[in-house]
Amino acid sequence: MKLISLLLALAVSASPLSQAAPAKKPGKKSAHSRVKAGAKAPARKMAPLVALPVAAGAAAAAQAGDAIVFSESDAVNAFADELALRHGFPRAELGALIGQIRYIDAAVQLVKPAPKGKPKNWQNYKRVTIEPVRIRAGVSFWNQHAAVLARAQAEYGVPAEIIVGIIGVETIYGRDTGRFRVLDVLTTLAFAYPEAPNRAARMAFFRGELENALLLARKSNIEPLSMLGSFAGAIGMPQFMPGSVLAYGVDYDNDGNIDLRNSAVDAIGSVASFLVQHGWQAKQSGPIVYPARVSDERVWESFLNQGLAAKFRDDELRAGGVSSSAILPPSQRYGLIDLPNGGDPTEYRIATDNFFAITQYNRSYFYAMSVIELGRTIRLSRSGQPLASGETL
Repeated sequence: MKLISLLLALAVSASPLSQAAPAKKPGKKSAHSRVKAGAKAPARKMAPLVALPVAAGAAAAAQAGDAIVFSESDAVNAFADELALRHGFPRAELGALIGQIRYIDAAVQLVKPAPKGKPKNWQNYKRVTIEPVRIRAGVSFWNQHAAVLARAQAEYGVPAEIIVGIIGVETIYGRDTGRFRVLDVLTTLAFAYPEAPNRAARMAFFRGELENALLLARKSNIEPLSMLGSFAGAIGMPQFMPGSVLAYGVDYDNDGNIDLRNSAVDAIGSVASFLVQHGWQAKQSGPIVYPARVSDERVWESFLNQGLAAKFRDDELRAGGVSSSAILPPSQRYGLIDLPNGGDPTEYRIATDNFFAITQYNRSYFYAMSVIELGRTIRLSRSGQPLASGETL
């Protein structure tokens, strides 16, 4: 995940560990982990896999006091053998590269579940994400890239404010894209993931992303060790995992390269592309979420935790004790989401398909709501219409 998500998790004990590599339900991959099946490596000359002298990498590893020397790992070397056979990577270059990859204990510690403490609190989370620094940066980003955002909205049907909201929550518009070497953290999590009930699945996920990172470096003709990202290996302004860059990234500035690290234009197009490929409905009318009231009978509780999808008709919700001050288009399907506030009353919203499309970016209601509210606040601020006191979605 982006580093900001860690800060949010620590601040409010409400955020999932990673936007880009979130915890997932057994047997179901997160959207960012999905890679086009059977995709073959490009038939092009790749950049050398080794960017630094092996001796320098070994010295750095020794100085860091690594707990694991990956070049001595049978599992890592067997994995390298597979990559050489499957994708044609020179085995000697892979071996030299592995000699420079360092074990990152910080990544291991950061993927561990947060200790139980304060209950989830949407209002606290919101205060951390919808704040002046992001709002000012978002206005500047939107002003600078207004034409590109308008093009993406026209071509993909994703509102500019949603794209701006996502990039703002992820990295404050590229200010905090992560400082870990991507190969270091992916190798660490692929072969030294901490004990957990889903350890095997998570290691398999990160092995896949390590493979994708090498393919991405070759496709983009960049040195693998030059890629920096989050502690989970997410890259660039929108914090895509390597597999998501390959599967959903867009060369939106038409320079012949998908560069989410340095091109805001590519980041804008890629975020829109990702959402459309994960259920965004361009023709859906009305708000993304509606205010909700729930009855005292609590029959409506059966609508909660029904997966990241809109499944219910408006009349079904009303029959179950869920109502809204707004008029819901009868042709659409909806879901009921809860936003706990610690010891204060839980808030509820009626969510559409487009809300759940955002949750495919990060499997968190808090995250999706913060994207929506940050984007809307920036839009209003940009137009000189500040949010009215007490106004909410």
